[in-house]
Amino acid sequence: MPDTELLVVTGLCTEGVERVLARLRTADPDVVVVHHDLRDIARGRLHRRIRDRDGDTWTELELAHGCVSCTLREDLLPTLRGLAGRVPRVVLHLDPALEPEQVCWALAHVLVDGGGADPGHGVVLTDLVDLRGVITAVDAAGWLDDATGDEPVTGRGLADLPDDERTVAQVAVAQAEFADLVVHTGSAPAWEHARVDAVLERLAPTALRSRLAELDDDAVLLRRTHAQARRGRPDDVHGPLLRGAPPLTTDCGVRLLVFSARRPFHPDRLHEAIDLLLDGVVRTRGRIWLATRPDDVLWLESAGGGLRIGQAGEWLAGQDPAAWDDVSDERRALAALGWHPRFGDRAQDVVVLAHALDADGLDAVEAGLRSALLTDAELAAGEETWPALPDPFGFWHTDPCGHPEPAGREAERSRGEES
Repeated sequence: MPDTELLVVTGLCTEGVERVLARLRTADPDVVVVHHDLRDIARGRLHRRIRDRDGDTWTELELAHGCVSCTLREDLLPTLRGLAGRVPRVVLHLDPALEPEQVCWALAHVLVDGGGADPGHGVVLTDLVDLRGVITAVDAAGWLDDATGDEPVTGRGLADLPDDERTVAQVAVAQAEFADLVVHTGSAPAWEHARVDAVLERLAPTALRSRLAELDDDAVLLRRTHAQARRGRPDDVHGPLLRGAPPLTTDCGVRLLVFSARRPFHPDRLHEAIDLLLDGVVRTRGRIWLATRPDDVLWLESAGGGLRIGQAGEWLAGQDPAAWDDVSDERRALAALGWHPRFGDRAQDVVVLAHALDADGLDAVEAGLRSALLTDAELAAGEETWPALPDPFGFWHTDPCGHPEPAGREAERSRGEES
């Protein structure tokens, strides 16, 4: 086990994040806090701040290749590598515009020079540090509005990253969903706090949740976590969608809908039904199967008023038997247990987390998705007829109409932008 522990701290509310960092420094006065400030990114600059017992050190960096991710990779990872083994604990304080999953992926997959540990050879940071997990600061007074809106990131005054088309909701949901500890840092009326907590319990069921004042040292240092804590590990898109067993009961009007089906979606009817996944909904995520694309696993994901669909590999049913050896044991087990004599492992599995839909509203979402499936007559017509079905996902467009994008690239849609 590496000698240096690494904790990642994130959140949209900068004041709340600072309060979490102060609590961490109280629990461990020797902790080193590393932060890259992206607010000046439009001018081709970012600023690295390192805080330790002796004070703050600021360094201004030029953008490598004009690319934010390259600059972070070429400075952040070597900085952490330099601290590994020298200090017992490092806290990576993320800029509020960043999503922790992508950063944690880089820590586990991007090679850096081994330095003194292994000079001249590439290593990943998670071989040098013990990634304890992610702490997300949440202010219940405004978090649900952020997580369910359609405001663009650029309109919030966050870092102006190149070609950034994300919404604030996508960032807020991603930060909370990937947490091992969610810390309530602000004050809100009891009902609003309870409602946000009900959402978080279903959005991030493996995260511990606590008010800042109630945190003990073991919790804030991530020595105590849920048995299935992520600890910086992304979910497998082919794995169970209800990881951590979130409650399926209703609390404060917050509800989960689990939609499953063993026949493909009609692309045009699914396109018409998509708006049902944007109103009154915090999060939708799942695997879908279009009749026009029998081999492709498509991943559907929404946050607030924004929705994305992208390719997530291929169904095992359409591949050579040797493909079974290249997937996880969990995926093999799920495919075998649910194998259909005609469709194999192809299926629709979607989970919808709603905050502003009553039981009838959630029934309407389910009915809309079910009506988008192929009918009995369309199924009976045979798979050879399905490629001819109209498929608006093949060329995605926005209003005002722009240049079409070919199928296979990730498609994005925000409420009110689709023609």
